[in-house]
Amino acid sequence: MMPSSKGYNAGEPHQGPVVLYLRVSTGKQGADGLGVDAQRAACFDYLNGGSWKVIAEFVEVESGKKDNRTKLLEAIELCKKKKATLVVAKLDRLSRDVEFTAHLMKSKVDFVAADMPMANTLTIHIMAAMAQHEREMVSVRTKAALQALKAKGKVLGAAPAALKAAGVKGNEVVAARAKLHADNVYPIIQDIKERGGCTTLREIANALEARGIKTHTGRTSWHPQQVSNVIQRAEEN
Repeated sequence: MMPSSKGYNAGEPHQGPVVLYLRVSTGKQGADGLGVDAQRAACFDYLNGGSWKVIAEFVEVESGKKDNRTKLLEAIELCKKKKATLVVAKLDRLSRDVEFTAHLMKSKVDFVAADMPMANTLTIHIMAAMAQHEREMVSVRTKAALQALKAKGKVLGAAPAALKAAGVKGNEVVAARAKLHADNVYPIIQDIKERGGCTTLREIANALEARGIKTHTGRTSWHPQQVSNVIQRAEEN
């Protein structure tokens, strides 16, 4: 837990205004409430006891890799205005970006993660730095492996064995395959948009299904979020 002037230490009852921040990674989770209820329950379990009051709850539907957290920013501003404590269920629900974490620290808002209440400022900075470093290294290794595959004349959608032979391991195989698939499907999506007149993700998803194009997991049915993921991966440098 971040050092707090409110005395929110282990074993002591919580007091004062509280703002909950709950994040889910997909639109479907946000619509269905999947994950939100569990996070909310974890927060209330942690806060059990004391004279606290939840004055607001912010639910964010966003990827953990992105930092355009509008709801989190709103939650932070409200905490500053009301001198409230920001409570999240899990530490990874806060951004894993070092710069963003530094922004949170600079705001001087008291916050606590129910799964790691004793985490301090240094702990959070180290975790954010390590998470960002690993994310960057995976990206570097994956791009290098993709270049190696292309140099060897491997076609898009190369098999796992080819990826491993190029030096890609573990979860990087999944990431590399998804990137290769996106590079292959992206031109088809562009054609669907330009010549097919499709503008929405749902229309594109339906068009991909009609053409018999498979997702990177081999399924023939497409969800709008999968289309969005393909476009994002293909447009990454």
